[in-house]
Amino acid sequence: MKKAIIFLLSFYSCTGFAESQQARSDYSTEESQAKVNKILHTTSLYRKGLSYSERVAEISSRFLGTPYQSHTLIGSSSMQERLVTNPSTVDCFTFLDYVRSMAHASSWQTYVSELVNTRYTNGKIDFTGRKHFFTDWAVISPRNAQDVTQDISPYAITVNKQLNQKNKRQEYVKGLGIISRRISYIPASAIDKEVINKLQTGDYVGIYSTKRGLDVSHVGIIIKDHNNIWFRNASSLAKNRKVVDSPFIRYMATKPGIVVLREKTDQYP
Repeated sequence: MKKAIIFLLSFYSCTGFAESQQARSDYSTEESQAKVNKILHTTSLYRKGLSYSERVAEISSRFLGTPYQSHTLIGSSSMQERLVTNPSTVDCFTFLDYVRSMAHASSWQTYVSELVNTRYTNGKIDFTGRKHFFTDWAVISPRNAQDVTQDISPYAITVNKQLNQKNKRQEYVKGLGIISRRISYIPASAIDKEVINKLQTGDYVGIYSTKRGLDVSHVGIIIKDHNNIWFRNASSLAKNRKVVDSPFIRYMATKPGIVVLREKTDQYP
């Protein structure tokens, strides 16, 4: 059987490097439909009283404990892209894909439509059109969110990156090309009380990567609960291997910084 090279932020720490894996279709399984419909039904019971950020928090909470699994997407420069919709296992980035898509959906059908728009450029299911980088969410149409990093801290640093450039001869994602992009991030040393106060529940946060060809190394969602702030993420750590809430301040103690994206909308089903 042919093997598909699976790429979705496979160069991020949450997934490791890409490996070969047997192709399979996860487009519309009973398991994935059942989980999506259950989450949407539960959330819809009191949806009208929720803001968009609260909706993201509620939906993402339904993923806590979901097993971590890398390399779930199907497609490469030599293998046709196939839409994977199954939220029963996630990596750090598919977790965000599924949560955002459900936050805009009211049924399985609208979930699938929103997932295509969230994951791909102009709604076309294509490997080269997949939003491989976190900051693609704020740059490529349809935009999933806005980059608010510089709005949150006056100490944000902007650098020029050559995304996807592994070295002079290699790309992280073969066939994608090199993407020149200015990336702003808040250094971990500048994450003070003011930054914490400006972060909002539902913000999508990327852990800044110091590698020239990457924008971030891991992604998650900010959750504020009373006086606590959490980094909700699909963790690949051996002690976790599932979606967890990590104490944000403690988590950032050993990280270089953050990139913050925010979806500014209250329009949802």
